[in-house]
Order: sequence, then C-alpha cells, then structure tokens
Amino acid sequence: MRPLYIETAYGAAQTGQENRMKKIPITKTGFNKLKKELDHLKSVSIPQNIRDIEEARAHGDISENAEYAAAKERQSFLHGKMQELENNLASSQIIDLKDLHDDRVVFGATVRIEDIHTGKEIRYQLVGPCESDINENKISVTSPIGKALIGKVIGDEVTVRAPGGIREFQIVDIRIEEMA
Repeated sequence: MRPLYIETAYGAAQTGQENRMKKIPITKTGFNKLKKELDHLKSVSIPQNIRDIEEARAHGDISENAEYAAAKERQSFLHGKMQELENNLASSQIIDLKDLHDDRVVFGATVRIEDIHTGKEIRYQLVGPCESDINENKISVTSPIGKALIGKVIGDEVTVRAPGGIREFQIVDIRIEEMA
C-alpha cells in the first residue's frame, strides 16, 4: 500500500505518519528567543514564584490568604507556560535562511507588499506559528496572508480573505534575511 502524501503549508509533502509527528519550522532567531524565554522562566520566574508561595504561607491560615491563592494561580500559569515552551522547542525544526533563495516567497522570506487599493506598503517576514508576532511584522506561514504569499514572485498579485474582509496585494520585493 502506498503512503498517503499530504501537502503542508510549508510546501513539503509528508506521509500520514510523518504528519502526526511533524516538525514546526522556525528561524534560528525564533528558536533562540523561545529558548531564552524558557531559561528565564526556569531560572527567574519560577524560583521567584516559589519564594512568593513560601512567604504567603508564612502569613498563617492559607484558606483565606489571597496572596497564597494568587501565588498558586501564578504557579499553575508558569508551569503551563514552561510546558508549552518545551513542547514548542521539541517540535521545532530550525530552517537555515542562508540556504534559501529570494526568487519566490518561501518560509523565512521578508516580503514587501503593497495594498492595491490604498497604495500602502507593508513588510512581513514569514515565520512559523511559534514565533509570529504582528508587532514585529512577523506573520505565520499558516495565516491567511502567509498562505496566500507562499510560492509567489515579485509582481504577483494576491487576494487574501482576512478576518477584516478581502484584501488585494502586489508583491513588491522579496528578501531572505533574519529579522531581529
């Protein structure tokens, strides 16, 4: 029996079994940022939270202690965040951008697009879902705009069905560069 191949948002075909254990693409910068966040959580935030719990416990009856309840709630949040970061790092596959070409839009590319109706230009880097941050102009390749841009070349027009309605863009420039 032949394996079932599935086309992913990143342009690679995977068998059904590989898809269950698929790696999430990430830039080296994005991977290092997640790792730094995890290290800070483990070395600063969680130890501080432990001290906060101990201090609140020292105030006496914990059944009516708001500080204790808040510290325990924070502990739950921190441990959940730690597990999320560890899972994201474990499932990440670092994509080396220096091996990529800028002849078409691919994962890691920085794309300058122009809104056809307003003339406004926007610059985005297409990254993995774990490192997308609209404030840094980093959008996920799985977002509506990211999906529409993948595989396109300079001069192509793309139509995007976004939450705010249908938008039309023209690709002005494509570069392969790590955005900080």
